[in-house]
Amino acid sequence: MWKPNQTGSSTPSTPEPVRPTAPTGGTTFEAGRPSTPAAAGAIPVGEQATIGKSLVIKGELSGSESLYIDGKVEGTITLPGNRVTVGRNGQVAANISAREIVVLGKVRGNCQASDRVDIRSEGSLTGDVIAARISIEDGAFFKGGIDIRKPGSEVKNGTASSSSPTQATLEPAGTTES
Repeated sequence: MWKPNQTGSSTPSTPEPVRPTAPTGGTTFEAGRPSTPAAAGAIPVGEQATIGKSLVIKGELSGSESLYIDGKVEGTITLPGNRVTVGRNGQVAANISAREIVVLGKVRGNCQASDRVDIRSEGSLTGDVIAARISIEDGAFFKGGIDIRKPGSEVKNGTASSSSPTQATLEPAGTTES
C-alpha cells in the first residue's frame, strides 16, 4: 500500500496523466513582461521610435522600426515592414511608405502601404493611397485616389504587376476646390 510520505518506488503503478504544455508560438511571461517566442527577432509591440510634439524634421526618414509622429515632418518617410502612426498632434507633409500607416493627425502626401492604411475619425489625409486594405472612419477627412493592390504585387513605373487594381476618388460632401 502506498502512503503519501513514503519515498520508495520510482515507478508509479498507474501511468501519470499527460499534462498540457504551453502552446508553441503563444504568449509566455518572463519577469512580468509578455513575450512572443515567434516574434523573438521582431521589435516588441510596445516599442517604437517617437517624434515628440515640439520636434520639426525636414528630410528623409528611413529605418527598420515602427515610428510614432506627434511633431512635424517634411520630406519622405520609408519604413518598409513597419508601422507609421501620425498622432493627433502630428503634421506630416511627406510621402509615406510602410507596412501599415495609421493617421490620427494631418498628412499631406501619398501613402503606400504593403498591408493597410487606417484613417481614424480625427485624422486627415490629402494624397493618393496605395494599399492592400484601407479603413476610413466616420468623421475622417480624405481627399485623393485609392488604389487597392493585392498583397505581394509590386509597383513598376506607376502600374501594378497584378491584374486591374480598384481605383476610387473620395471627397467629403459639400467641399469644393478653388
